[in-house]
Amino acid sequence: MEKIIPCVLMRGGTSRGPFFLGDWLPSDPAERDRLLLTVMGSPHALQVDGLGGGNSLTSKVAIVSRSTRPDCDIDYLFAQVSVERACVDTRPNCGNMLSGAAPFAIDEGLVQAKNGETSVRVHNVNTGAVIEAVVQTPGGRLTYEGDARIDGVPGTAAPVRLNFLDAWGAVTGSLFPTGRRQETVDGMAATLIDAAMPMVLLRAADFGLRGDESPAELDADVALLACLERIRRVAGARMGLGDVSDSVIPKPALLAPGADPSGLSLRSRYFTPHSCHRAHAATGAVGVAGAFLMPGTVAHDCGGPAPQPGHRGVRIEHPSGAMEIHVKLNPDSGEVQAAGLVRTARKIMKGLLYVPERYALAQREPVAAVA
Repeated sequence: MEKIIPCVLMRGGTSRGPFFLGDWLPSDPAERDRLLLTVMGSPHALQVDGLGGGNSLTSKVAIVSRSTRPDCDIDYLFAQVSVERACVDTRPNCGNMLSGAAPFAIDEGLVQAKNGETSVRVHNVNTGAVIEAVVQTPGGRLTYEGDARIDGVPGTAAPVRLNFLDAWGAVTGSLFPTGRRQETVDGMAATLIDAAMPMVLLRAADFGLRGDESPAELDADVALLACLERIRRVAGARMGLGDVSDSVIPKPALLAPGADPSGLSLRSRYFTPHSCHRAHAATGAVGVAGAFLMPGTVAHDCGGPAPQPGHRGVRIEHPSGAMEIHVKLNPDSGEVQAAGLVRTARKIMKGLLYVPERYALAQREPVAAVA
């Protein structure tokens, strides 16, 4: 009675999880989500009976298929599987797992590798956004080996360049869904922005914080987490997302001026949303960097520069180090036009996944899926 399906376990950026071709999984979303809960071992704090690692960063799933869009190569659906609840959220994109989507597609024969580098246009099914992923393919063969290093991951690997082409307002329909660059939410100054990821940007100083606290310190502050959740729920409703109590978006971020005096830098503590990220989400970093360059936002208040045409490099400092985001602003509107960053990925294993008989029984039980 066991269900046996192929599975590839990969690290994408600072996240990790199973990657599946779309036809390896049930086509019905509700049945698929029940399967994913069983695959990851949720709900359970340690996810000891599945592939999950007991943390939101290691309880992620990527589903890849040939694209249904003529202007793209692959469709990439991201699923955030809750650790301690029977909940699967397919609203957000995940830029870290995204960095593994193009290599996985090449490995599985969905995209033909070219000599040198291979550009893969990725349609993110969650948000509708299109991202260009540039993968290293010397001699027409995919490689995961290279000299690129990203903070939060040991060692080096081949770089994967991610260029976000049209992720601005992809979820809510507008870069600033409320029409304002800054407003008050639950008594706190906030920027509600939809730039690669719907987020609530807040000043760390307004909470009596420096902005360089460790994730463990922030996670231990029960009052802070409760306050962030209240703000997040109000912000979600204002952004047109409805009741977000069962969704991981919008994501809160606490910001402070960066410590790097040599360039444009911003300190960020990004929440996933109920705990602090041990590094930083790639999509979240794109949004934070874009806001930093736009006057009037909470992020810009943390030392943002005067508007300037062309590309700007913004250094986002996070608990594991930093990442560099290259942002291009529209010369007419002054809003984000494009953004890019470098991530890495690694194929860890490929094999057969055994799903126990109780999955069939679980198909009769409701799942708090958010689509």
